[in-house]
Amino acid sequence: MSIPMHGAVVILDYGSQYTQLITRRVRELGIFSVILPANIELERLKTFKPRAVVLSGGPSSVYDAGAPALPNGFLEYQKQEQFPVLGICYGMQLLARDLGGEVKRAESREYGRMRVLAKSSAFFGAEIRSFEAWMSHGDETVRVPAGFKETARSESGALAAFENPTTHFYGLQFHPEVTHTENGRELLGHFLTKLAGLKADWNMRSVLEEQVEKIQGLVKPGQHVLCALSGGVDSAVAATLVHKAIGDRLHCVFVDHGLLRFNERERMQQLFNQSMHLPVRIVDASKRFLGELQGVTDPEKKRKIIGAEFIRAFDEAALVIGKEIGSIPAFLVQGTLYPDVIESSAGHLSAATIKSHHNVGGLPKDLKFQLVEPLRELFKDEVRALGRELGVPVDFLRRHPFPGPGLAVRIIGEITPERLEILRQVDEIFIESLHQDGLYEKIWQAFAVFLPIKSVGVQGDGRTHDHVVALRAVTSSDGMTADWYPFEPQFLAKVSSKICNEVRGVNRVVYDISSKPPATIEWE
Repeated sequence: MSIPMHGAVVILDYGSQYTQLITRRVRELGIFSVILPANIELERLKTFKPRAVVLSGGPSSVYDAGAPALPNGFLEYQKQEQFPVLGICYGMQLLARDLGGEVKRAESREYGRMRVLAKSSAFFGAEIRSFEAWMSHGDETVRVPAGFKETARSESGALAAFENPTTHFYGLQFHPEVTHTENGRELLGHFLTKLAGLKADWNMRSVLEEQVEKIQGLVKPGQHVLCALSGGVDSAVAATLVHKAIGDRLHCVFVDHGLLRFNERERMQQLFNQSMHLPVRIVDASKRFLGELQGVTDPEKKRKIIGAEFIRAFDEAALVIGKEIGSIPAFLVQGTLYPDVIESSAGHLSAATIKSHHNVGGLPKDLKFQLVEPLRELFKDEVRALGRELGVPVDFLRRHPFPGPGLAVRIIGEITPERLEILRQVDEIFIESLHQDGLYEKIWQAFAVFLPIKSVGVQGDGRTHDHVVALRAVTSSDGMTADWYPFEPQFLAKVSSKICNEVRGVNRVVYDISSKPPATIEWE
């Protein structure tokens, strides 16, 4: 399911590290945006009915062999529909070349902050004349296409912006989506509202209303829906949304795959029944999951196995529910988010697969359910905002993300009962310590990782050769990028001491100080 395109902005992805930032900034302005691959077929692009298109930056040169280009027929389609196009960095150079200008390798490359001097223009309006902007390019436009005019240059003299308001083309050599660019938000807002004529009418209230309407249109009267509840925020918000739309025709299933956190099953059962009033049945499939995972060490194989076993568990639950209600549910609800889709390359033909997600890349081809994914186009913070609109308990919405494959991707190497028990205890100590010190809500995600190594230690005046665990805590706004959290040394010392004293089999604790990128948040 996709969110209805009322005033949609399409961002064509040419491989920039900032592409996700563009769609974030557009949404922050109250306008829906979606990222599509640069090599998208024109007919598919048309289905989004773009009101504006942004061409992202990218690492290529427009003259490289095989460099990504505009979709075939794009310029003719734009001429027909007359929607404005904004090219950023590589996107600007692409417009320059394809519309008759000239791009060359820059004699002096520009990286980092650079002062930009702007002229009066349709894009810049009357207010912005001089500002610091973020540059990252090795090529430059040396001749603008016919009918275009230069509207800004960098302090070093390079062309920084051009435009042709008559044909609705605009180009920026700098990155307005990056926070280092002064007035970047205002520039994007001016482009979208003044030049594209879009209204800032996209918010979580409108998403709620639209998704309820779409679900009611998709799930016909008398049809039933099965929901995969993981115990995380995403699936819970998705379930609450679908429950609002179709009521008791929703049947929630919580699968205990044996990879849950400490006392998670009991905690979730109480939450769903007493606080959220969702109809939930518990399926204990832990023996089967752990049996299939025995001896498996490859993280991608773990995810594929778990995805397939999830579907099998739901197939069986559907049969039981079908006997009770007289028909097998035809739909399956999942809490798939936009970062899941992007990282799994689902629908992004030019993106590299970072990792497959159990609910995106791990689904079998013979899936018997029609998927209902009402959160598929949302980032994590947007899901939390939607949850507040739905009345989901605030304390629950503040929970840190937990991967669908559970502790399977937090145990590096083989999954065993001993390793699971150790990791559960370590993770519980870490999370409880964060709550006790008032740090939990300052952090996007925190967890422990079991490492497949042992180290020498001294405990109780004796030599030990025991396990090593890692702690991970990051700050983020949407999970696409993240920074490690700088704990005070005293906090880490306290947690490490508590873990080594209370968890049998652990004698060493390390802290992960890797950001995303280059690392991902999870270890597998």
